[in-house]
Amino acid sequence: MAKLLIVDDEVSIREVFRLRFEKAGHEVSEARDGEEALTIAQESLPDLILLDIMMPKVDGLEVCFKLKNNPRTKLIPIVMMTAYDRDIEKLHRGRETAPAEAYFSKSWATDELVKMVDTLLRSE
Repeated sequence: MAKLLIVDDEVSIREVFRLRFEKAGHEVSEARDGEEALTIAQESLPDLILLDIMMPKVDGLEVCFKLKNNPRTKLIPIVMMTAYDRDIEKLHRGRETAPAEAYFSKSWATDELVKMVDTLLRSE
């Protein structure tokens, strides 16, 4: 069982992912914005972070950059999430801004996301 942090400003998105990952046997915590995500990640050191790009206060790109440049959190795998498929290609081109391990569109089936997370967790 892994500790996951789901970061999204939409309650419904967090709930869908939380329920799916708890069903898969993971412990899940949630953050509703980037500022809260930075605090929770520092305190709980999750095994993996699912991080939305577009959020209030601090966006996901900045959160990813800050976490990857912090010695305490830099090894935590991050999966960047976006509601817009066109953003995936932009993220791949800008890996220096958001050096996440993976990127996915929220339109993907949750089963595919669970497989991606399990693969990333096994590769640690």
